[in-house]
Amino acid sequence: MTLSTAKRFTLEEYHRLADLGFFTENDRIELIRGEIFEMAAKGTRHTHCCRELLEKLAVLVAGRAKLQCQDPISLPANSEPEPDFAILRLREDNYRFALPSAADVLLVIEIADSTLKYDQVVKLPLYAEAGIPDYWIFNLVENHLEAYSEPYQTLQGSFGYSVKRTVLPNQAIALSCFSDLSLDLSTVFSEIIA
Repeated sequence: MTLSTAKRFTLEEYHRLADLGFFTENDRIELIRGEIFEMAAKGTRHTHCCRELLEKLAVLVAGRAKLQCQDPISLPANSEPEPDFAILRLREDNYRFALPSAADVLLVIEIADSTLKYDQVVKLPLYAEAGIPDYWIFNLVENHLEAYSEPYQTLQGSFGYSVKRTVLPNQAIALSCFSDLSLDLSTVFSEIIA
């Protein structure tokens, strides 16, 4: 009996499939370690959190960084995730000619309800391996922010973050990329603390 394995795509093959029209603009997919994954549908709480974060983060980082919402970043290991937010270094070309790479990313943010385990088990080591310094998960299951920092690699070759901080919905958190800026979580989690 022969076991078959799933086809793994390179970034170039993935982009070629998109260029050929294999995917449509309505397809919610991302490439993770060469595999194409369908992204989960967004519920009301996810949409509310995303809307609030978009408004707050855009004001916070204006003129200092580029804010990207639900758009791809190009990472090693044939990955092109589409995190809910990425705060990017300012670049002269304004990302007109190439997707942001790991070196461009200051902070990645995922909003998680039905995708919580996926964001903790699959996305976290992917972002750590890429050397992204900070990763936040807005945990809508337990109603707090999980703030990860200091990526590392174990002797066995797996990746993670050595620091995990839990920030409650009535607290604020400083953006480590701009320590003079902080995000008040009460507006993001407003329905919880009301």
